[in-house]
Formats: sequence, C-alpha cells, structure tokens
Amino acid sequence: MKSSLIASCGMNCGICRGYLREKKKCPGCRESNENKSFSCVNCKIKNCNELNNNNLEFCFKCKKFPCEKIKHMDKRYRIKYNMSTIGNLENIKKLGLREYIKNEKIRWTCSQCGRTICVHIGYCSNCGKKL
Repeated sequence: MKSSLIASCGMNCGICRGYLREKKKCPGCRESNENKSFSCVNCKIKNCNELNNNNLEFCFKCKKFPCEKIKHMDKRYRIKYNMSTIGNLENIKKLGLREYIKNEKIRWTCSQCGRTICVHIGYCSNCGKKL
C-alpha cells in the first residue's frame, strides 16, 4: 500500500473496486485520468479549488474542513460501505500518513488469503471472505 494511493478526501484508492480490478485498472486519484470512471475524473473533491489553489495534500489541512462536499461523501461511505472518510482524515492527521497506512493494510488484508478486501463490495474478491 503506497502513500500515493491515499486521496485528498481520505479514501484509500488501494481498496477501491476500480484499483483492484484486473482490466482497465484505475491508477488512483492522485495519478493520471487514464482508465478512470467519469465520476472519478469529475470528482468535486479532487477538483476542489481550495485544495488545488492552496496546494493542500489532504482536506483536513483546509480551513473549511469538513466542508459540505466531504460531509456528503462521508455520509454516503458510512451508509454504503461502513467507512468514514472524515474518520480516515482525522486518523491521518493524528497518526501521520505512515502509521495510517500500516493500520489500513491490517484492516483491509484478507485474513484467509492475504489479498486486499474491496471496500465497495465488502469481501475479498480472491477467496470471498467477508469483511
């Protein structure tokens, strides 16, 4: 799991369905737009003026954090995927990126086969073990 896979919003692209798929693999939010879905290319958070104009790496560094955009995403991810992007950002701020990534690796590694569990489907696509 690489630090470049942690998006500005706190999403770990390494556990995303687009990144984990075999064909037309998404490179992650911080990389080129090749193989990304329309919604990822046009993401309101990734394209946020506050982040881009102030050269901010993460949303928690913004004076408007948590803004309505990140609150909306957080609510959707808590309901659909049992994950909080705001919680992720708070953990990055508190623990530092390196320690956060260590914790993410533990949290999202399948205990049965060692592959990555996808946040969007809730189970290991390799062996089927549920999160």
